[in-house]
Amino acid sequence: MDAQTLLQAAEEVARKSGDVALGYFRQGVTVDTKGDGTPVTVADQTAEKTAREWIEARFPEDGILGEEFGETRAGAKRRWILDPIDGTKTFIRGVPLWGTLVAVAEGEKILAGAAYFPPVGEMLVAAPGQGCWWNGKRTRVSAEADLSKALVLSTDERFLVHPERGAKWRTLTSKAAVARTWGDCYGYLLLATGRAEVMVDELLSPWDAAALQPIVEEAGGVFTDWTGARTSFGGNGIATNAALAEQVRALLGAKRA
Repeated sequence: MDAQTLLQAAEEVARKSGDVALGYFRQGVTVDTKGDGTPVTVADQTAEKTAREWIEARFPEDGILGEEFGETRAGAKRRWILDPIDGTKTFIRGVPLWGTLVAVAEGEKILAGAAYFPPVGEMLVAAPGQGCWWNGKRTRVSAEADLSKALVLSTDERFLVHPERGAKWRTLTSKAAVARTWGDCYGYLLLATGRAEVMVDELLSPWDAAALQPIVEEAGGVFTDWTGARTSFGGNGIATNAALAEQVRALLGAKRA
């Protein structure tokens, strides 16, 4: 299956499941707590079920890894990686900065990614060699090379629990023009569309990162973990425009990308 077909499929399933989640937004849903202490709602669960049903009907041999319902067909050559609501804490507070993430992968190679932001009507899709598309138009990261003029983002400073990394993060933000916690996948949307220069996460699961790696890279940015490795599976992430990639990673103590 070619990259364009997978790209279109990822976009379609992200839109369908994201619109399901949107139907629950600001409707006073009950919030439960999962075993890892994170919140979950019927919106997360129903949206992921929608995505799974769509994939099962069209790609029955593919595996699926989702945040809410785990892994199906773990040995499959190709798998879909799903986060029905990236930013559940944001979602349950009625803040519109959450999204639905869908990636298609072979091993750790990401074949396509889609990030849909239903409350604000924005869609990002990308696949290696196919570019990054924002609501149907090509998008690029900013060309800003001066950190003192840059917008630097993270999901939440409290996520930077590693003392040394936390100190390095504060050094970075002290040099930037603006530092904000417009976090979760929304920060990567801002980066890929040239509205921010840096997005940092101390903790990322594969379903948080897989769709975002090709989006950042195809927009001309750099996506690595904190060791500088180009991967969605490192457990954390640093995303930057190309102009600031080396400087930011040096300040954060990451190896060169």
